[in-house]
Amino acid sequence: MADYYTPTVVQQTIQKADMTPLERMLLSCIFDAERNGDGWYFFSEVGPADMITVAHAALEAALAASQAAGPNAANRIVTEHLAKLDASVPPSHHVDLGFTTTSWEFILQDIVRRSSTLKYVTAVSSFACSRMRADGFGGAVVVISAEKIVGKSKNDLLEEFIALVAP
Repeated sequence: MADYYTPTVVQQTIQKADMTPLERMLLSCIFDAERNGDGWYFFSEVGPADMITVAHAALEAALAASQAAGPNAANRIVTEHLAKLDASVPPSHHVDLGFTTTSWEFILQDIVRRSSTLKYVTAVSSFACSRMRADGFGGAVVVISAEKIVGKSKNDLLEEFIALVAP
């Protein structure tokens, strides 16, 4: 069986002041996170997580501390998830939070929208496989601005190049 990996690097350091407590918590669970001066460097050696587990009480506290930022993807995701939780789930338990309907790119876009220093954020991913499979290698780049999220994969670029040499 082949294992597929998507090592990913968010190339810009995100300043702590640009993130809400909830955004910082979620991004630190989706990615690995390291302090870099007054900011955070986000990366993942195997790929960004699409399911995270967070302490219920910590999640509610981070959401409450993030309300001043106004409507944003992180607040919406967590508010919707908490509304679906069984009322009997005590704050001492952990909850699973999925990112299948909203991706981390939207959290970063909200950060860029509010930031006075970031014009955009870029993320670079490589696609790797534990076996030599044709579909297991490549990469992608994403540029996230306040207005747009755009990206291209290795396959997108190959199609463009093929059209140039073999129309």
